Amino acid sequence: MLPTNNTQSAINTQKSAIGYIVGGGLKESFRVRLTVPSQDVQEGAFVVIESGDWLFYGLVTDLQLGATDPRFADEQETRLPEKYAALLHGQTLFTNLEVLPSLMLERGPDFGTPAYQRWIEAIDSGLHEQPRPVPVKTIPPHHSPVRLAGEGDLAEIFGKEEKGKFVIGTTREQDLPVRIDLAKFVQRSSGIFGATGTGKSFLTRIVLAGLMHYNAASVLVFDMHNEYGLDDIASDTGKRVIGLKSKFAARVRIVGLGRGGTIRGMMPDFNLEVPMSAIMPEDIEMLSRELNLKETTATTLEALVTTFGRDKWFAAFKDMTQEMVVNDDGKRVPAHGSVAEWANENGVNVMAAEGLHNKLRRVFNLDYIVEQPAEDGITQIIETLEAGRHVVLSFGHHEADLDYLLVSNLLTRRIRNAWEHRTNDYRSNGKEEPRPLVIVVEEAHKLLNREMAGQTTFSTIARELRKYYVTLLIVDQRPSQIYDEVMSQLGTRISGWLGDDDDIRAVLSGLAGRDALRGMLARLQPKEEVLLLGWGVPMPLPVKSRRYDDRFWAELMGGKDIGGAASVPAREDDLLRDLGF
Repeated sequence: MLPTNNTQSAINTQKSAIGYIVGGGLKESFRVRLTVPSQDVQEGAFVVIESGDWLFYGLVTDLQLGATDPRFADEQETRLPEKYAALLHGQTLFTNLEVLPSLMLERGPDFGTPAYQRWIEAIDSGLHEQPRPVPVKTIPPHHSPVRLAGEGDLAEIFGKEEKGKFVIGTTREQDLPVRIDLAKFVQRSSGIFGATGTGKSFLTRIVLAGLMHYNAASVLVFDMHNEYGLDDIASDTGKRVIGLKSKFAARVRIVGLGRGGTIRGMMPDFNLEVPMSAIMPEDIEMLSRELNLKETTATTLEALVTTFGRDKWFAAFKDMTQEMVVNDDGKRVPAHGSVAEWANENGVNVMAAEGLHNKLRRVFNLDYIVEQPAEDGITQIIETLEAGRHVVLSFGHHEADLDYLLVSNLLTRRIRNAWEHRTNDYRSNGKEEPRPLVIVVEEAHKLLNREMAGQTTFSTIARELRKYYVTLLIVDQRPSQIYDEVMSQLGTRISGWLGDDDDIRAVLSGLAGRDALRGMLARLQPKEEVLLLGWGVPMPLPVKSRRYDDRFWAELMGGKDIGGAASVPAREDDLLRDLGF
């Protein structure tokens, strides 16, 4: 879209200007002298600087009181009449804004001039690029007018009302809609952060509803606390919270962990049982911290695989005993079928083998790990995701960290193999392009901390699998405990209030202007305010997030998003998918 008439824009800017440039530079924030009361502008305001052929877009990061002489600020003027005292203060006392510059957009010469016509012809002929926002590479001159961004500016930067441009919230001052590009959002892993009680789960539901409604990707949710799939009751308000299954009944499948498991008394679409043959040594090594395994574990596991094979070692080890018997000579010796007998026969340290066997009893006793499942739940989950539907894996009463670590890592390892295979077939043999997949991981620091990151499939997905159409959406209240290398791979970050300095630094790591944004993140409202950062948004911006309530669903499912325009009508294949075909 070509920018509007420069002349008319200049007139409008004079009417709506809040100040003008008085200093700053590329490596620091711009300084803006306010010409309106300081209360009219808040930290985090989205502003536009108009300068000749260019528009500069920035974010207010600080407000500072100033005076032409310190004496005017230190002493109240009481000798003059109120009217004259106010005039004096207006000339001697002022407020400056610190504006973090983010983007610039060419708008061309004045409309109707020969220069403007030549500019348009150059764009039409391809000699000049179509104007689009680019990172700031120059600075506006002194006294360039500054105004608050309008709805057109928001649309220019964050996208217009069209399919796949999902409204995540509104600006704090003017309640203008702010959109994220869902197609771009799913191209890289992302994170939703915030201290406990800031509404991370509600915000995650909002994002997932957008992904499902606009069919941007398949979604797999590891629902540790059983709160995403089925309807729930909010703990703080007591109001009903609508589950994703209620609104996307044909496209969302609820999977329970273990045979006969129910979720709040309701039967899932099917249950997941893990066959013993699916447990690999790397799945056990991933539990080193949870089970307090020793350094000898890897050697013992390798010997078990060598003896019994990768698909039978777990069942064989589980069936072993630690019994001792008395032989004909009256000596106590390991019984047949015991851990010690196997260890002695294969040159393995007996104490190490028996110690591992003891610690694996917690895994052996898990009721969802069976020798022969009633159905292949893992394959069903993969096929459901490949078909373009979504899976919410509810852990039911299996809420221990052990269950979450084991099942999520095992399942994502199989998914990784399936998507790599499909991607290679697409690139090499011309088969159908794989469907993007987003894996939602709660309590991410338990899987992606420094000790665990190298052992889990999740860190591999965050680092490498976006080229195979698989990305993560990690949800956590302690981003500082997530491994730095994983945090650096997160494209889009949506963060609520964080009270810990280390967590704030982790969320802002690797981002330009992080020093200026740190205070803004710390001063967000505890609920319903978030800071958008990174790959999925053109520039950082604090917004009031949408409420996860009946109005949200009416706007989304009723064909109207919060921006007001009807969304693009569903295609025939979307309608068939809604019906379960």
